Amino acid sequence: MRGLPVESALRVARDKDRKLLVTYVTGGVRPDWVAVLLAMAEAGADAIEVGLPFSDPMMDGPTVQEASMVALQRGTTPPSVLAELRSIEAPVPLLVMTYCNLVLRAGTRRFASELAVAGVRGAIVPDLPLEESGEWEADAGSEGVATVLMAAPVTPDKRLGEICQHSHGFVYGVNLMGVTGERESLAASSAVLAQRLKSLTDKPVLMGLGISGPAQAVAAAEHADGVVVGSALMRAVLDGATQGEVAERVGAIRASLDRG
Repeated sequence: MRGLPVESALRVARDKDRKLLVTYVTGGVRPDWVAVLLAMAEAGADAIEVGLPFSDPMMDGPTVQEASMVALQRGTTPPSVLAELRSIEAPVPLLVMTYCNLVLRAGTRRFASELAVAGVRGAIVPDLPLEESGEWEADAGSEGVATVLMAAPVTPDKRLGEICQHSHGFVYGVNLMGVTGERESLAASSAVLAQRLKSLTDKPVLMGLGISGPAQAVAAAEHADGVVVGSALMRAVLDGATQGEVAERVGAIRASLDRG
């Protein structure tokens, strides 16, 4: 089976007292997007989330929406993204961020199989309700693809426990109510949700949404196992940052997390 498993790799890193860093890149956003992905891994990302461009990305804010539109205008499709991923051997686990329209259109078993063939070992499908995720979770699991579920600050305790039970790879805690995008400060709800999740599961707990730089990453990781950083990096990519400059930004976050 191609690709590194998400949860075991993150657990190994966590057990070495390393705060985890998952970064994001929109597939197809630039001709060199795969090289950007590899640069992120070299700079210290523990796993990388690849966004499959979609015309109605309801979870994503202006930056990732712009990246999706740029990728779509370049003719990017889910099959083209996965074809490019098949051409590499990533040194860290790969996940996709997508929407249930794409999953259901392909069929859950076929979609999971296509991910696995491309070396993708995890998937985040934020608009697939927990109550309707059973078929996808089973089919993805049979292909070695972990279903990563999101938990919001307003999620009740009972449902939070169910999310932790059915989430694989890691549990994705959402720092705030809203869409992705850089913020000037970290929401107070981040620490509260991280502590709630850590009390319910031993799976890696990562916090994401609204993390704009190293200082916010350190703050978000204080009560969690790590962070997911997306829009801040994609803003740099869209603004023309070179592969090396993107790597420097990832490296700065990595260094700050290591210093604590």
